[in-house]
Amino acid sequence: MNAAVHPTIALLQSNSLTMAVQQEVERAILAGEYLPGDKLNEAALALKLGVSRGPVREAFRMLDEAGLVRTEKNRGVFVRDIPLDEAIEIFELRATMEELVGRRLAQNMTATQQQEMEHLVRSMEGAVAAADSHAYHLLNLQFHDRLVEMAGNRKLASVYRKLVKEISLFRRLNLAGRNVLPVSAHAHWEILEAIKSGNPETAGRVLFDHAMNSKARTIENDEQRRRAELPSDPN
Repeated sequence: MNAAVHPTIALLQSNSLTMAVQQEVERAILAGEYLPGDKLNEAALALKLGVSRGPVREAFRMLDEAGLVRTEKNRGVFVRDIPLDEAIEIFELRATMEELVGRRLAQNMTATQQQEMEHLVRSMEGAVAAADSHAYHLLNLQFHDRLVEMAGNRKLASVYRKLVKEISLFRRLNLAGRNVLPVSAHAHWEILEAIKSGNPETAGRVLFDHAMNSKARTIENDEQRRRAELPSDPN
């Protein structure tokens, strides 16, 4: 007869499975494998990931709290579709947070950290050369996340990460279109140069403007989508 699993070990195993499921579903949402409005099937995910439905259900609850999914009574769990006005508010808040990050890093970014970020931008340029927009999007997310992490404010990093996950779809759409990726990669070199200047005001302004440009592209993309959906004039 197998020995009973100690309650504490069972809890740790359950929490570990839940975390693994949450991270995989979150990865898939941020990568665009599940789109806004898509329904997430608890049983299918449990089968796909080789776990029971309990960890999947708990992972859904955590993703709901994180703002990535919404749970509708008697209907199920759906990837959250962030309305434009809320996305705009998040972009504005993100700009303010990144301005603070730029100011701090202009004063304390180390040479080793500069080299790390330069390597990231070179990888972004590699994705541009390969016309790999998916890889570029992930590297772009990593670039900004590392800057926030290097700023050394853990509370800011926590809030920032929650917010940017909610607007991940908008950020991915902002990178679509001809010649967008090369311009974006160049903008990231400009961010690094501003930080390396050692001038907090310059670095803060460049990062603030970078985020606000993303907001402007989001609004422009929405306007283009709305125009495309208008019925054509038969005359």
